[in-house]
Amino acid sequence: MLFTADAWPGIADGSITLTFRTWQRAQAKAGGRYRVAGMLIEAVDVRQVPAGGITPEDAARSGAADLAALLTRLGNPNHDTLIWRVEFRYLGADDRIERREQGDLTPEEVDDLRARLDRMDHRASGRPWTRGTLALIAKYPGVVSTALARRAGYERQDFKVNVRKLKELGLTESLDVGYRLSPRGEALLRALQ
Repeated sequence: MLFTADAWPGIADGSITLTFRTWQRAQAKAGGRYRVAGMLIEAVDVRQVPAGGITPEDAARSGAADLAALLTRLGNPNHDTLIWRVEFRYLGADDRIERREQGDLTPEEVDDLRARLDRMDHRASGRPWTRGTLALIAKYPGVVSTALARRAGYERQDFKVNVRKLKELGLTESLDVGYRLSPRGEALLRALQ
C-alpha cells in the first residue's frame, strides 16, 4: 500500500490506523503485511463500506484534516459508492532493513539461503536466475534496471520482479537508480563462489 510522505509520521506513532481506497478489487488482505517507508504494517480489517458510511472519526484516524478532505481525496464519491476500508497497525521497522545488514552468515544461514535460491530457480519458468542476478548486481551497482535486464536477457518488468524476490530475502537494496547487494547479499555471494 502506498501512503504519501505526510502520513508516515502518523503511521509510525500510531495516530493513523485507517486508510480508504477506491480500488476496483482488494489490494490488501486482513493479516497481510506491507512495507511503507521503512516501516512494517499489518492489515487488521479489509472491507468495503459505502462512502456515506465514513464518519468524521474515520477521517481523523486516516490522517485527513476532516471528512470533507478525505472525501475530496477519494474523488468525491456518491453516497452509496463502495470504498475499501483498511484498518491497520504499525508493527515496527521494515524487517528487511535489519536482515540485510547481517554481513556475518552462519553456515546454517548460508545453507538456508542456498536452498531458497534453489527453490526460486526451480520454480522459474525459464532458466535459473538467482545467482546470475546477484552477480550482475554486484558487478554493476547503481545501473538502471533496463540495462541490467538487457544484460540478463529478461524483460525489464520480469527482472524487477526477480530482484524484489531477492530483496525479500534481504540480499539486495534499491537505490535511486538501480540496485546494490546488501551486506547479507555480499556475504552470501562470497559463500556461494
